Amino acid sequence: MPSRYLNFRCSVPWLILLLEILFLVHFFFCFPDVGNFYSPSDLYPEFQDVNHMVIFGFGFFLMVLRRYGFSSTGLNFLLIVLGVQCTVLVEDLLIFLRVQQNESGMRSLAKAVVSMTAVAISTGAVLGKANPVQLIVMSLVELVIFYVSRCINRTFLQVPDNLTLMHVHLFGAYFGVAVTSRFPEPPPGLDKNRSTPKSDLFSMLGTVFVWVFWPSFNSILADSKKEAVLNTYFALAVSAVAAFMLSALTSKDGKFRMTHIHSAVLAGGVTVSYTAHSIQHPWIAMILGLLGSVITILGSHCLQRCFNPAFKLQDTSGVHFTFGLPAVLGAVAAIVLCVVEKGISTQWNNLSSLGYLVFVDLGAFCQTISTALITGLITGLILNIKLLKAVHVSKYFDDQFYWEFPHLSVGF
Repeated sequence: MPSRYLNFRCSVPWLILLLEILFLVHFFFCFPDVGNFYSPSDLYPEFQDVNHMVIFGFGFFLMVLRRYGFSSTGLNFLLIVLGVQCTVLVEDLLIFLRVQQNESGMRSLAKAVVSMTAVAISTGAVLGKANPVQLIVMSLVELVIFYVSRCINRTFLQVPDNLTLMHVHLFGAYFGVAVTSRFPEPPPGLDKNRSTPKSDLFSMLGTVFVWVFWPSFNSILADSKKEAVLNTYFALAVSAVAAFMLSALTSKDGKFRMTHIHSAVLAGGVTVSYTAHSIQHPWIAMILGLLGSVITILGSHCLQRCFNPAFKLQDTSGVHFTFGLPAVLGAVAAIVLCVVEKGISTQWNNLSSLGYLVFVDLGAFCQTISTALITGLITGLILNIKLLKAVHVSKYFDDQFYWEFPHLSVGF
């Protein structure tokens, strides 16, 4: 047996077993102040939607590489189920430390699945470059740091708990971009990071699933569920239509490009994630959906041609312009809409109160993105230590390094 396979046999299974023992011990003993995990809840329909979105939707959404389909779906599933258990453990620890209020088990589980979206997004940035051990370590570190970021926003800036979760897109995108910047660039002649019509088709299938279930994602923990669902759907619909229009306008031959549709149709859901519950007029959500699609498609051109080569970044799945830029736009839109709404209601007489609201929202945004970038860079450095057995750049983007292919007569 080649040494590289033996290395993973001696690391991945034992790491997973160690984590599962930790989770089992937690659920067996639990914490004394944590309430009944099985208390009644009406969140199951929305939870099921979000669960489908994160596991099935993102699993196929990441199938953009022609020789990395097994890992895209399989490892995404592994990370989600491990991460949800870790997140519930962190939730219970925060309750035990009196940092967070006690909640029902279904609500805690729903928050755990929503939080795992950050990991799914970050995974797209390092797709094909990180081995399973590195991905597991990255996921656990990211979840803990994301919860620390949420606690800072909730405790010091008084941001509502459901809104701190909506920073998941912003945090996941920029954490992933920072991590991938610490990985060596693949050699210019390596063509395994290309897509094929088949991989694009599966990836678009995942995009459609994410699109369909996104209203449940934005409304699952919102107080005004009906407004969140309607505004999210209108924003998604407009961003999808705008994606087809802009794709034809920006392509050299006037045809639709699958890469544009794959990323821009989701921009509306990301952009209104902060404000979907509070928008009172559908046309505002529609405008945000249009702007989200515009910034995604134009951002993909600028980032891939200017930003990424200059900073030597290879964002494999384009999570920066698919989730990062629309999240930045959504955060700015949330500040503007909040100022306009409060200003009109007070007839612009209480400017100090408006300034405080701007400070809180802007502070939460800056804290989230700076924490994601700084800790992402540190995590990227940690992932490349010898102990975690980083993959050589010539072996990037290939399933055969991790998965068995019985029909192949010659090993990798």
